Amino acid sequence: MKPPYQVTPIILKSITSISEKIGAINANYLAKPSPKLRKENKIKTIHSSLKIEGNTLSEQQITALLDNKRVIGPERDVREVLNAIEIYGSLVNYNPFEEKSFLDCHRDLMKDLIEGAGKYRKQGVGIMKGSNVEHFAPPHENVPYLMKDLFEYLRKSEEIELIKSCVFHYEMEFIHPFIDGNGRMGRLWQTLILMHKYPVFEYIPFETLISQDQERYYAALAKSDKAGSSTPFLAYMLGIIDQSLTGSLDFSHRIFTEKDRLEYFVSLDKAEFTRKDYMEVFKDISGATASRDLKKGIELKMFEKTGQKNRTKYKL
Repeated sequence: MKPPYQVTPIILKSITSISEKIGAINANYLAKPSPKLRKENKIKTIHSSLKIEGNTLSEQQITALLDNKRVIGPERDVREVLNAIEIYGSLVNYNPFEEKSFLDCHRDLMKDLIEGAGKYRKQGVGIMKGSNVEHFAPPHENVPYLMKDLFEYLRKSEEIELIKSCVFHYEMEFIHPFIDGNGRMGRLWQTLILMHKYPVFEYIPFETLISQDQERYYAALAKSDKAGSSTPFLAYMLGIIDQSLTGSLDFSHRIFTEKDRLEYFVSLDKAEFTRKDYMEVFKDISGATASRDLKKGIELKMFEKTGQKNRTKYKL
């Protein structure tokens, strides 16, 4: 059964804007960031998603853990980060359309944090806001059937992934299938659904914008609860995705040094290229800078040079 929602003019406007930005990202070779930027985005995603759930570790501490260094902090917070690092380092191992994969992911994400990780709850739950119950989740007996229906929608609906990912995120939060870890699973699974169609979303830390204004996130969930439809959350979440893509198109903040440029260019997997090809990617650098970059790339054994003058080519 299709979950209730409507595609409003505001939602259509966001989808158009997002589609244009994804096209611009692909056209400007920004869909595959340099290794340095991939690492930075992974750290931002983990920090933001766990911060929403009350984790106290800083980006610097998460960086240290990612580099296999010891940090001083609450044991649970450290375990949450270590689990998330493992998950975000192997996203391709999870199938966004398979319920078993969803449960496996929760098991890995909540390992050593709760009993029954990777299993649906066996008790009723309510979501508190202060001293008030904000949301009563459906009875635990209904959870397996509701989640089965939700995955059927994911697999069989002809709706675009942008909409399906938001609908899944909201509906999963409404069902609240686990004792703990629902919020981080909702955001993570939305990323996986988007990645299936648009690989660039592996490197888009939209959780950062959510964590900067959590009240709007929870307000959008509450509005959808009250409306009995995911439409308000759809509008909110698509706006967040649109903003995140705008940040990714800010090219001046993506490439900093000659080594960053070289790492990024090599990641594009161009087997053979010229200086002109290099400058097509980095439109804001001079010919002299491009030549210095390429000379440095040869010194670092990132590629080799063949030919002379106008016939010079470079091979990975």
